[in-house]
Amino acid sequence: MSRDFNYRHLYYFWVVAKEGGVARGAERLGMAVQTVSTQVKELERELGFALFKPAGRKLALTEAGQAALQQAEQIFQLGEALPDIVRNAGTAPSMRLAVGISDSLPKLVVHRLMQSVLQTPNLQLRCQQNAFDELLADLALHRLDLVITDRPAPPNRNLKLYGHALGHSAVAWYAPDNLFAAACEGFPQSLAKVAVLLPSAQAALRLRLDQWFERQGIRPHVVGEFEDSALLKTFGANGMGVFPAAEMVHDELLSRYGVRWVGTCTGVEEYFYGISADKHVMHPLVQRLLPAPPEGRGRTPK
Repeated sequence: MSRDFNYRHLYYFWVVAKEGGVARGAERLGMAVQTVSTQVKELERELGFALFKPAGRKLALTEAGQAALQQAEQIFQLGEALPDIVRNAGTAPSMRLAVGISDSLPKLVVHRLMQSVLQTPNLQLRCQQNAFDELLADLALHRLDLVITDRPAPPNRNLKLYGHALGHSAVAWYAPDNLFAAACEGFPQSLAKVAVLLPSAQAALRLRLDQWFERQGIRPHVVGEFEDSALLKTFGANGMGVFPAAEMVHDELLSRYGVRWVGTCTGVEEYFYGISADKHVMHPLVQRLLPAPPEGRGRTPK
């Protein structure tokens, strides 16, 4: 490689590779498609290897492109961190942490899972709630440091992700005062008569609940389905229906929502995972949140 190697060309290639195409890369960069395409071709000329190859209507990385992307990841991860490092060196030190949270995840559980970092001096925490796939995309682009969700990392060759089991909880049914007596009478068969609220099909817990109903021979009287777990509890607590929730936060549920415990959803558990991206240096607070170093669980196959 010559001394005149242009890191700007490498940056354009990195953005195009991360965005999955020249057009999307150009949009992120705020530049013309032709300009970005020319810069990437110039990088290929400097390196002496093609970095992309046609894949239908899209572009895919060549072997050389994959190697270049791995090096670019390290270079620009460190480069993106530079302004914060310099700023923090000249001002009061702070620790920034960006966490993505699945819509369906119980927020009281998330708060408990994050207890180990919440007392960090000068913590600047940013929490982003979104759908699972959207969070993984932001994680892959290093816009997030960690995703907390209700399912493990998916096997995907294009995303280098690690899944970490954070814990699990038994699930129980809770009711507002106006439905408590009816829900308790003949539980769990009472759930075929009393109004029931459930998480939407996007939640990993929903399938386990549906299977539990089938085993019990119950056709639940469902009056509402919610993607957001906090919204489900709010509507339930205000009298709309009986709802399932993680018993891990039983005391908080009773005190915050004023609901009452009806009975256990026997054999059903809710699982919680942390998903991190493949980084040269892992965020120290992410290390503290995770139970152990990654062991390849959830890592994309090579």
